[in-house]
Amino acid sequence: MTLALPPAQGLDHRVTSTHAKAVESALAFWAEVGVDACYAEAPIDRLAEGAARLQAKATPPRPASMSPAGGRQGQPDISAAVAQALAAAAAADSLEALAAAIAAFDGCGLKMEGAKQAVFSRGAADAPVVIIGEGPGAEEDARGEPFVGKAGQLLDRMLAAAGLEGRVFITNTVFWRAPGNRTPTAAEQAVCAPFLERAIQLVKPRMLLLVGGASAKSVLKREEGILSLHGRWFEWHGEDGAVLPALPTLHPAFLLRQPAAKKKAWADLLTLTERLDRPGRPDHPDASSSGTSS
Repeated sequence: MTLALPPAQGLDHRVTSTHAKAVESALAFWAEVGVDACYAEAPIDRLAEGAARLQAKATPPRPASMSPAGGRQGQPDISAAVAQALAAAAAADSLEALAAAIAAFDGCGLKMEGAKQAVFSRGAADAPVVIIGEGPGAEEDARGEPFVGKAGQLLDRMLAAAGLEGRVFITNTVFWRAPGNRTPTAAEQAVCAPFLERAIQLVKPRMLLLVGGASAKSVLKREEGILSLHGRWFEWHGEDGAVLPALPTLHPAFLLRQPAAKKKAWADLLTLTERLDRPGRPDHPDASSSGTSS
């Protein structure tokens, strides 16, 4: 292979034979390892480019203008959508009516971003535990029920092993699949929150199981990650003054990717069932007849 050096441009000194041999050696090396093209035909002044970038960073950004609704310009004003959701949720006097209200609701942008249908819930309508996940995925979007894909199947097996089969009501923080299964935004969760709270009011559970970081952060209004939150009891406060114990745990989709973490999620479930079934607690059905508490 013969490599020809192009004539030097912008240089005021001659290229010596030593320089030429060094360049030829370098070019031969790159050709041998497979480099057969250059990125640009003309030389690029990298120093000038770097100086321009530094100058751009030194220029302070213009403050973002605010929208009339008080949010930053370009971000949606969700106050009207939240008000609409509150009214629709309050009017639902049953889980069936709530499911219909969610399906008819147009205030969440996810509905218009490719979701096939609303995905509300599955499980016992009088369950002592409400499980709240993040949002529906592709399988859930196709079938219209939450947690029915591979992650949901793992969750069902774990619930059955922990003695919780038939004792849970399962829903999500949002009811439409996000494009690409991305995490729902805080605004999307806020718009759907009135429907979620109404579901909790109608089911009347004794405790909540929050599955995954997106669910735990949204429901509990916390900023910590799920690895910090899981296995710890918190209090959920409803807008109507209701207070329920809530336990965050790891999402089964995470467990499929990290099987070693299953023991942590299993310990969380055992913590929940121990509290749920322990006689004498104020949130246990036998407490009123036993007259004792712990």
